[in-house]
Amino acid sequence: ENSGEKKVPETDAIFEEIKRVREEAIQSKNQLLISSDAKATVKIGEFSRGGESRVPVQALDHDFQSDKATPVGLLLPEHDELSIAVCTSKVTSDCIVDTLDHWWGENKTRFPAVDTLVLLQDNGPENSGRRTQFLHRMVSFVEHHQINVRLAYYPPYHSKYNPVERCWGVLEHHWNGALLDTVEAIVGYAQSMTWKQKHPVVRLVTQA
Repeated sequence: ENSGEKKVPETDAIFEEIKRVREEAIQSKNQLLISSDAKATVKIGEFSRGGESRVPVQALDHDFQSDKATPVGLLLPEHDELSIAVCTSKVTSDCIVDTLDHWWGENKTRFPAVDTLVLLQDNGPENSGRRTQFLHRMVSFVEHHQINVRLAYYPPYHSKYNPVERCWGVLEHHWNGALLDTVEAIVGYAQSMTWKQKHPVVRLVTQA
């Protein structure tokens, strides 16, 4: 841990709790560990990044214009599986929960023994445990899917320890020097990156 990092008094205790929660989830057949976070918003078309696109991009069914997009990632650390939703609306707690809701709806049959999702998250403004809208949406998610959710937050200023953050580093390196001038370009690079020798599942979310 870098000595220059900010710390709150509870930082070490929070890390101990995160470690305990992660180990319990890994050892339990009924718990599934998920690392979740939104990447920093990408401004489209403003920066050439000093290079040319190296990845062929498949056009979407319709022209869609947006000046920014925010990837939201779900990583299963124990399965090395990454899913990314590229959101063009403002990323809020709704977008984060919508991404989880869509993913679980498509994947829950793969995990018949799981009755608890353990979410590793940053304590950011969109998904903070104190954020009323996020908690309201999570309660609805729990009731709809009849599943338990345990929220485990990393300490403030320590989001880089959240496993999904390493995926964002890979994506940044992958599109380094590329012209991200369309939403399609961002989706294309997300689809063509690899995490643990596998491509992520990527979808575009355009609703406001």
